[in-house]
Parts: sequence; C-alpha cells; structure tokens
Amino acid sequence: MKKTIFLSAFAMTLLACTETNPLLEQPNTPYGVPAFDQVKNEHYMPAFEEAIRQNKAEIEAIVTNEAEPTFENTIVALDRAGGLLERVSGVFFNVLEADGTDEMNAIAEQVSPMLSELSDGIILNEALFLRVKAVYDQREQLGLNPEQMRLVTETYKSFADNGANLPEDKKERLKEINKELGLLSLKFGNNVVAETNAYQYFVKDESQLKGLPESAKAAAAEEAAAAGHPGEWLFTPKRTSFTPVLQYCENRELRKELLMAYTTRANHDNENDNKAVIVREMELRIEKAKLFGYDNPADYILADCMAKNHQTVDAFLQSVWAPSLEAAKREAAELQKLLDEDLPGESLQPWDWWYYAEKLRNAKYALNEEELKPYFELNNVRKGAFGVATKLYGLQFEPLKDMPVYNPEVEVFKVTDAAGELIGILYTDYFPRAGKRPGAWMNNIMSQYIDADGVDHRPVIINVGNFNKPTAGNPSLLSMDDVETLFHEFGHALHGLLSKAHYKSLSGTNTPRDFVELPSQFMENYAYEPEVLKTYAFHYQTGEVIPDSLIAKINAAGKFNQGFVQTELLSASILDMDFHELTTAEGLDVNAFEKQSLEKMDMIDEIIVRYRPTFYNHIFTTGYEAGYYSYTWAAVLDADAFAAFKETGNLFDVETAKRFRHLLEQGGTRDAQELYLEFRGKEADPKNLLRRNGFIE
Repeated sequence: MKKTIFLSAFAMTLLACTETNPLLEQPNTPYGVPAFDQVKNEHYMPAFEEAIRQNKAEIEAIVTNEAEPTFENTIVALDRAGGLLERVSGVFFNVLEADGTDEMNAIAEQVSPMLSELSDGIILNEALFLRVKAVYDQREQLGLNPEQMRLVTETYKSFADNGANLPEDKKERLKEINKELGLLSLKFGNNVVAETNAYQYFVKDESQLKGLPESAKAAAAEEAAAAGHPGEWLFTPKRTSFTPVLQYCENRELRKELLMAYTTRANHDNENDNKAVIVREMELRIEKAKLFGYDNPADYILADCMAKNHQTVDAFLQSVWAPSLEAAKREAAELQKLLDEDLPGESLQPWDWWYYAEKLRNAKYALNEEELKPYFELNNVRKGAFGVATKLYGLQFEPLKDMPVYNPEVEVFKVTDAAGELIGILYTDYFPRAGKRPGAWMNNIMSQYIDADGVDHRPVIINVGNFNKPTAGNPSLLSMDDVETLFHEFGHALHGLLSKAHYKSLSGTNTPRDFVELPSQFMENYAYEPEVLKTYAFHYQTGEVIPDSLIAKINAAGKFNQGFVQTELLSASILDMDFHELTTAEGLDVNAFEKQSLEKMDMIDEIIVRYRPTFYNHIFTTGYEAGYYSYTWAAVLDADAFAAFKETGNLFDVETAKRFRHLLEQGGTRDAQELYLEFRGKEADPKNLLRRNGFIE
C-alpha cells in the first residue's frame, strides 16, 4: 500500500477548541497519553471535523506561503501538519479495533470517506505538489543530511505514487476509488467480526468433549453460563475457543464443525457475505493500478518494497514452497498412519491434522502442550519478553497504575533506558471481547519524533492480542503459539519504542512492509531458548521453574510439524499474490478462484490455507495486500539476524545487540537493505531459515 505520510503519526499538537471535548484538549494525564477514560462516542465526530478543518488550514498555509519552497517551509511543514488529526485518529481507530461497538462502526463509516477525501485533497493538490517537486528537484544542492534527503525523497514519492502526476480526469477518478475502497475495507472487517460473534455452538453432553483439557472445558462452561446456558459448553470461531478442540478432542464431528465454522466465515449467502466485497475491491484495485500505468495491483504496490515486483516475490515464494510442501506431504503420511489405527479406511482431513499432530508429537517427543501451559502464565511470559529487551538493550519496564485506559483489562508500562531516560509508554490488551477484531497486532497511539525545538517526543505504543482469559480456577495460560505471538508483537513494539527519527513519517515501523516484520519475528527466536525460558517459565501453582526435561522436549520438537506451518502460511501468501496479479476482475468467482489457485500450487487436501479469502483481513482491510509474503521474506532476515548472535556464542552479545538496536532506532530513515547490510555485514543467507525449519541439515 502506498503510504500517504500526512496521516501516519500521532503528534501532540496543543489545541483547546472546547472545554468539554477531551479529544480537542491537551490531555492532563501522565506523559501526555490520551484521556481514554474521558472520551465518549459523541466526542469523535466533532473532534474529527475540527481536526480535518485544522489540517486543511495547515496545508493551505504551506500552499499560499509566498516564500520560495524550501526543505523547512514545505517538506518539514508537511511532516508536522495534521497533529490534531493524528491524535484523534490514534484514539478512535485503536479503540475501534480493540473495543469497538456498533455505534463506533457507524462513526467509522462516516469518517472513512471524510479522511479519504482529505488525504486525496492533500496528495492531489497541484500547487502543493509543485512546491514539493521544487524542493525535490534541487535536493542535491541543499546540503541535506541523509535523513533529510530520505524525507524529501519519500515525500515526493508519496505524492507521485498516489496520483500527483496524473491528469485531472484521472485524479478525480482516483478520489472516487479511494473513497469507495475505504468503505469496502470497513465493511469487510465488520462482516468478519459479525460472523465471528454470530456463531455459537453449544455442547450439552460432556461425553462429547472426551480428551479436551479441563482448562478448556472450564473456559467453555464459563462462556456458556455467560450466554445464558448454564451446565453447557460454548464454542465459537475465536481461536482461543476452537484450537483446544482441534488439538485434543476425540470427537471428530465436533472438530469438523468448529474448523468449518472458522474457515467459512463471511462466505455464506447472507448480509455478512464478503465475496461481493472482494470482487468490488479487486475491480477498484486493478483500475487504480492501471491509472498509474501498471498491469496489476501487485506491481503497483510492490514498487516501494524491497522485492520491487511480483516476479521477484513469486520466485521467492516458489523457492520456499517446494521444500515446505514436500515436508508437509511427509508429515501427512505419518499422520495418516495414526488415523488408520483409529479409523481404518478413512482419509486424513484438515480437522484431523492438529489432533493427530498432537498425538504424534507426544509419541515422538513425549511433549504434550497441556503439560507446558502451566509454565506459560501470561504475566510471566510478558516478563520474559521484557527481560529479553532488558538484556539486549538495557530497557526497564515499570507498571503504571491508575492510568486512563479504554477497557479495564488494559495495562500500561513506562519504558526507560539503562540511564532512566524515558523511552516510551507501552499499553497491553490481551483478552478477546465482542468488539475486538481477531488476531494480534501492534499500533502507534502516538509516534516518536523530534520537534523544531529539539524536543524528542517519545512514543505511546499498544500491543493487542486475543489470548485465553483467566477462569475461576486458572490464570491466563498460553499455548506455545500464543507465547510466540506475544514475543512477536512485542518485537513490533520495540521497533516503535526505540525509534530515534526526527520526522514522524520516517519513525518507528514506517518502513517497507517486507522489512517491518524483521524486528517482530527476530524476537520470536528468543521465546524458547533455554536460558530465556528459565527466566519466565514458572509453574503457576508451585512456582517451580520449567525443568530441563521439558526444555529438552521443546528443543527436540522445535522442527516438528514445520511442513504444515510453512505450507499453511505460504499458501496464503501465494493466494494473496494470485489475487493481486489479476489484470481484470470480470467474472471473478471468489471461491472458484481460490480453488484454482490452490490447484495451481498443488496444495494438499489435508491442509486448509491459513486465511481463506472471505476472512483474509490482512489483504482486504489492513494494508497487507500483495504483502503477506513479507512474513516469510522477513523470516529469511530474522533467521539470519539471530544467527549473528548464535555465531558469537552469546544470545545477548553486547556488540551485536548494539548494532541491532541501531537498526531498530533508524525506522524508515534509511534504505532497508542498506540498514540490514550495515548490521550483518553481508546479504541474508536463506539457508539459515531452511535449517531452522529442519528442511536442510
């Protein structure tokens, strides 16, 4: 997605238009964080209207400036414009994603076209673009430092890539496309949430839950009681609900029921069906790409990424697809043998995979994930992730009480460096709720930047997840996947927190998409290292540190089932590329297209693609279109980066950590490939990823 830099960071611009709207006032809060506890739904629309008005005035001031265009009066002025809007958006959209309501969804539908119109009005403002171009054309003579040069270049590209060079008739059409795409994106996401919340499966007979761990049954019983069905067990398409059933429950029909409920969301002929939304989105994306002279959306989108074009991405995906698929086929054959013992003559199905994989893992390595969960209490795992950041970068994390939050489940931490200087504020919000979209993510609430007076405005970052809620008998106990997810999102948070950029649009995670996953996936490497496990994996009842015997099992099983994991992931990446390499959406049948794509890649029937189109939020709502490959692209980088530490014999080698912290601090101020080469001293070696997955020796 081409980034429009003017709406990308959240500055604390002082404005007091009213005494009653907390969004329009400088927050009287610790560290200037938003006054979440004072904000009501009726505050949002007036705040957006005022913020948009102010942003337009700021742009008009730049355009009408009679002085010749300079770096300061044009490029820097643009970067600093929209501070109030960024603050209002930082509150609204974070709450909408994590704790939204029908009323907020309605507000979002009103606001989306307003923001689209504003963005287009800025980026397609010819007089403004001429000033930007004037600075860009003379950039080599201005004596700019590398970060300033980067800002000029990225600002110019942002205009050019988003239509500033188009003729007037195409500019008008682009505005219409962008406005409609914004609304379609909202509709897609709302449909997925609605479908997820609408499905409820009640089990009345406990014998149908044979094999399901007691903790999972207790959680399902509490959900049922809360839904008005005491004495029953409620299951939903939320991962925390159905994953234990897939792994442990002997009831094959229940496994099938819940997996199909999850994988067919928004794919029914009802008001929440996303198939028509997808077709329209693809029509508009293809039309938009062609306005810019590209044959397909993929090449338009990838031009600003490390990969540059779809041919590079396709070749990369195929290079890792072949060994992954072969490994998955070997794994499927092993699981089929186990199924034959239980159900002779039956074929392995997608709803069997997790169940028999768990059995096989237990048989091969005597590793039962339920045996591990008592050692993965949520708060301890978070402390473990914090501890890694302390050892690598000297960061300290102090819980802050009585902070304004949008939900009582949210926790807040002050992050400082070894000298006690403020690094930033971190919010964590880990439990599912009706108004929260699925998955896990990191967002900026306020971005880092250095203002004209040299004041370093430190960031406010949030990590959001959907982990198991505590029950009456147990705290929140995480699965191995959950542990990795927590470390992953914390890696994104560190990327935002450690930022040292001067300019908002270059700070933190404002990097190419196929680079932005490097910091997050790098952190995952630490989660199950023995010396790290012993810092956080304590039995929640006894306080006993995880025994060496269990650590040995984790390490022995580290490459287990990686064919499944990679095939599930890569098939979603290839499906994404297939959609965005389309040159026309005429006659597009979403389900038939998915089937054709899977057949082309020789996907095995025993595995379902990680994200089927109708609930594929990454590519139809969150800006990862033609970009899901970036998780694997960045995996090559993260495996190679972690190898740099391994090669020293010290996971926390001081010099290597300094170099990696420097990479994180730079954000988007430097070319991504240049940054990585500076850190590593050489190109990333893909063999490190293949070795980690167990595909080569």
